[in-house]
Amino acid sequence: MTPSILIIDDDPTFNSILVRTLNRRGHAAIGALNAEQALEMAGEHQIERIVLDLNLNGASGLALIPQLLAINGACRIVVLTGYGSIATAVEAVKRGATQYLAKPVEIEAILGAFDDDGFPEDNPTSDEPLSMDRLEWEHIQRILNEHEGNISATARALKMHRRTLQRKLAKRPVRD
Repeated sequence: MTPSILIIDDDPTFNSILVRTLNRRGHAAIGALNAEQALEMAGEHQIERIVLDLNLNGASGLALIPQLLAINGACRIVVLTGYGSIATAVEAVKRGATQYLAKPVEIEAILGAFDDDGFPEDNPTSDEPLSMDRLEWEHIQRILNEHEGNISATARALKMHRRTLQRKLAKRPVRD
């Protein structure tokens, strides 16, 4: 069976579990642990679907999206992240991702995301304003994205000490 789903995640345990789960469900899946492996595998196989981790060993997985689409413009890419933000979700879609999901995520949600055309319209938004902590997280993520993931440049732009920014980024985002 020719692989049709490529899992790109630098966590070898998560990667192998997701590949194994997809294979058990009848999907031909293979895994890549870094960008180089991912591009090589995407070039060797006719990959139709890609699950891409946002953070690959400290580098942004978003940079891979255009490269993967250049190999196969018809593939559908779902971005997974443990540190979701509106800024990175928007950037992922702008670069060509089909969907953006926050970890932990069920396998059904991943498979369903490949069939979605963008973000679901039946997902109601709240009229409640975001908390100050969540607004701060979103602002930091937007500035970090503008500086292409460069922590030092982001800290300077935010007029914040680099270590303080690193501590804030190490925390999970605040849920609303």
